Amino acid sequence: MIAGKHIVLGVTGSIAAYKTASLASMLVKQKADVTVIMTPNATNFINPITFESLTGNKCLVDTFDRNFEFQVEHVSLAKQADAVFVAPASANVIAKTAHGIADDMLTTTLLACTCPKLFAPAMNTRMYQNPVVQDNMKTLVRYGMEVITPASGYLACGDTGEGKMPEPEVLYEHLLRALTPKDMVGKKVLVTAGPTQEKIDPVRYISNHSTGKMGYAIARRAMLRGADVTLVSGKVGIQPPMDVQVIPVVSAADMAQAVKEAAKEQDIIIKAAAVADYRPRAASDEKLKKKDDEMSVELERTEDILAYLGAHRREGQFLCGFSMETEHMIDNSRTKLEKKNIDMIVANNLKQKGAGFGTDTNVVTFLTKEAAEELPMLSKDEVADKLLDRIMQSM
Repeated sequence: MIAGKHIVLGVTGSIAAYKTASLASMLVKQKADVTVIMTPNATNFINPITFESLTGNKCLVDTFDRNFEFQVEHVSLAKQADAVFVAPASANVIAKTAHGIADDMLTTTLLACTCPKLFAPAMNTRMYQNPVVQDNMKTLVRYGMEVITPASGYLACGDTGEGKMPEPEVLYEHLLRALTPKDMVGKKVLVTAGPTQEKIDPVRYISNHSTGKMGYAIARRAMLRGADVTLVSGKVGIQPPMDVQVIPVVSAADMAQAVKEAAKEQDIIIKAAAVADYRPRAASDEKLKKKDDEMSVELERTEDILAYLGAHRREGQFLCGFSMETEHMIDNSRTKLEKKNIDMIVANNLKQKGAGFGTDTNVVTFLTKEAAEELPMLSKDEVADKLLDRIMQSM
């Protein structure tokens, strides 16, 4: 959604301007066409040459600069812009934009733009909390613009509190969401991800190699497409997507309870977690001591969450499961599809190169009662989007 887009970055007078250079670099690497507009005050914090070097485009400061390819710069930029992102956004520029004041190149361009407009406030905590500034930000939201909540922490002025501009990776996600078509608005989606851990004693547990990457990719792409997403996650080492409700769990029983409590209100449930099929029948409260002879642990079945969902589904609800196999992938997965009364299985083979746990790619086959669709090796984000495409086509 970024490649080929024309992004206008607005930079105002703030020490946080250095972060925008990183954002500009990220966008260019994703093949976006980036133009930077700086307020005169912003040039006191970062040199325009920095942005020109990163983007390959002239950095604009002067509204009446005649040494430029466009005849009427602010109008031409406004027409071709797919999004305008003011980061950092000072209290001054927020106020001027909220009240339609256009007295420099940035505010003039903002007033002429009809594309999505985003603001990342960066200022002193007391300034940010000032009722006038808060009211101005509400005015921007009322006019359909997005104001990103700042981070909290140590500020350049020495204070600690709200007012830090989020990191470039967070800003990138907000921009990506603004540019992603919203075909899932109004849909409630529940995704499970990651492994479960079944306790043997306070030190040991039974688990698997799942990293949660596939489930997290699905949750993220659904969020970007406008869905209201709940992510039930086992313990993983990756950051959850923004604006997704995360329910952390440990064991298969924890996951079953969380899914059951949330399931009724969901339109789509995608079970991408690697849930343990067995758990110790009796977990020890004390560490089991090593012995010279062999030791065995008696196991019992965990609850089949997907089968429960298939037996208790509400009308119109779409259920999708995942099936990881090492042999007879299609036959085993089709049996699972029919036995558990669900709509789709995403099947993959652990032995196939590019598929399985911990990779950034996957090789999957979508199985429904009617057909099997085999996909080539794709990134997990691409697999997530294609899966959501198929689900939306089926609803």
